[in-house]
Amino acid sequence: MKFDNYNINDNIKEAIRREGYKKPTDIQFKAIPHILSGEDLLAIAQTGTGKTAAFAIPILDIVHRQNLKKRSEGIKCLVMVPTRELAIQINDVFTTFGKKLNVTNFSIFGGVDQDPQINKLNKGVDILVTTPGRMFDLVSQGHIKLNRIQILVLDEADHMLDLGFLKDIQQLIRFLPKRRQTLFISATINPKIKKLAYSLVNKPVRIQISPKDPVSKNVDHFVIYVEMDDKRFFLERLVKENPSDKMLVFVRTKVRAERVKKAMERVKISATTLHGDIEQKDRLAVLKDFTSGLSNLLIATDLSARGIDIPKINYVINYDLPDKAENYVHRVGRTGRGRSKGTAFTFCSKDEKPMLNTIQKYLDKEIKVIKIKPEDKREIVDLTDETKLTMDDIIDHLEHPQRGKRKKRSTKKKYDK
Repeated sequence: MKFDNYNINDNIKEAIRREGYKKPTDIQFKAIPHILSGEDLLAIAQTGTGKTAAFAIPILDIVHRQNLKKRSEGIKCLVMVPTRELAIQINDVFTTFGKKLNVTNFSIFGGVDQDPQINKLNKGVDILVTTPGRMFDLVSQGHIKLNRIQILVLDEADHMLDLGFLKDIQQLIRFLPKRRQTLFISATINPKIKKLAYSLVNKPVRIQISPKDPVSKNVDHFVIYVEMDDKRFFLERLVKENPSDKMLVFVRTKVRAERVKKAMERVKISATTLHGDIEQKDRLAVLKDFTSGLSNLLIATDLSARGIDIPKINYVINYDLPDKAENYVHRVGRTGRGRSKGTAFTFCSKDEKPMLNTIQKYLDKEIKVIKIKPEDKREIVDLTDETKLTMDDIIDHLEHPQRGKRKKRSTKKKYDK
């Protein structure tokens, strides 16, 4: 099936073609008809499979059709998300597909002046994408009315629960009309999420894509056993071997992010960081530089990078293993998005092996191990420009052992570029 076959506005179809999409992904194929028909939905799908477009496209069509008949005041669709960056990205998706439609959309979040947001709300907004904190602030001040909401979307629902937004969600429901359409979107599901979902929706259609393998098939992911103090050398090596590729590096804490950045700067590798201590305007600037390619190495914590959709991230590096197994899925899902291919490396120290075991149990399979001989590890740690072994050599030998050892080559010229 193609997008042209859907009973949606021609301007939406034109925007879809303009973005280069022809066929819907699995989650889009299964979700769009149910949303168009007004059904409640519980959708579970891997990160990077097009969940945002799966609900944005039909919502735009629904709101546009209603506005053509009789444009009423008030917010018609509320999309609640856990982070500021995700609010901006989802609003951008609505803007991209909603060009030439009789629909207005806007995102609000904390960390910035609320007055411009209030001015925009006063002019009228059909679709509002928001984080809980700023939304409730403006509700209490009387700037947001929720009594006309027809569609509620809870996106990255699992992460909102992790961040302690359960009471906020339950409080939100009291403001909303009882007759509404509710869409519950998540990359993972557990008993707590399932209980919440079924308390909010009415006989929902449940769609679960690839539940046995939460990591997208577009991502090749590997683990490398390396001691904590040597991780910086392996990261340096990967960056120098792939200077034009975009890499997203995950660490556990804000302090670690800054330390890894400084370690890279000592070897003349430019990097930026994304974490909770960075001001919102600076966070937006960092994401803009990374998206545009002005910066190719971004070091981030889980909280700040969750849900960001940046195209053409070639590598995800788990510099530190995550605290929770499901966060591994969200991390590696930053690459290999849509129909693109991606690679994820996990640097696992001896102390982190129990967490790795937990992750593999969660995935219900083992992550492929890149075995590096002690002499090769020493070569990587030495990091002289004359080193012969590359990460590509290692992976190729791992996947195609019958070829034997590849011809050694100097990477000095590559570094000099």
